[in-house]
Amino acid sequence: MAKKVLVVDDEKLIVKGIRFSLEQDGMEVDCAYDGQEALDKATANHYDMILLDLMLPKMDGFEVCQRIREFSDMPIVMLTAKGDDMDKILGLEYGADDYITKPFNILEVKARIKAIMRRTSQPETKGEDHSAVVSGDIRLDTDSRRLFILDREINLTSKEFDMLLLLVQHPGKVYSRESLLNTIWGADYPGDARTVDVHVRRLREKIEPNPSEPKYVHTKWGVGYYYQQ
Repeated sequence: MAKKVLVVDDEKLIVKGIRFSLEQDGMEVDCAYDGQEALDKATANHYDMILLDLMLPKMDGFEVCQRIREFSDMPIVMLTAKGDDMDKILGLEYGADDYITKPFNILEVKARIKAIMRRTSQPETKGEDHSAVVSGDIRLDTDSRRLFILDREINLTSKEFDMLLLLVQHPGKVYSRESLLNTIWGADYPGDARTVDVHVRRLREKIEPNPSEPKYVHTKWGVGYYYQQ
């Protein structure tokens, strides 16, 4: 089945170029030219990937990303013309999985898309008898990629799920920020360790009764993060 991508940008020439290139690789591509249209299409359809420009009419990319995260964990890659690191980190705080800075090489865009699709489409565990990882209050369903804490479902992004799964599968093991970055995002990811801190903070806000005193994801100061409850 062809992978389905939503490309969102108010610059129609950019959309046309990305669409043509992705369709050449056999992907199905929908397009949107403002934030509201993007949100409407993401609500009505499931996409394997959303390429989302930051500066959009009607609703900016940050708000679109945040609104999508209220109902879906489909991968979102932010497209931004701004080079400021804080804008990139802010994009990740709103729930984006990755970012690409304009001007970009379309080959880099396609390589990044395919890498994320591979990670999100691969089952995390092998065998039908191991589709759930359970630890105390936490149950991670690796087939549907859903998290339940005390039988209440918590909606996570793809990266948040991957990170929590890794930590839960190795309780007590401390992972450095660099190790998490390489394992979850891949060795070729251009971001830095601050990306991990942002995602851990977002994860704690979702799963911890008191994020400032974590019950599940703990910090080993000067080393990294680990899971324990």
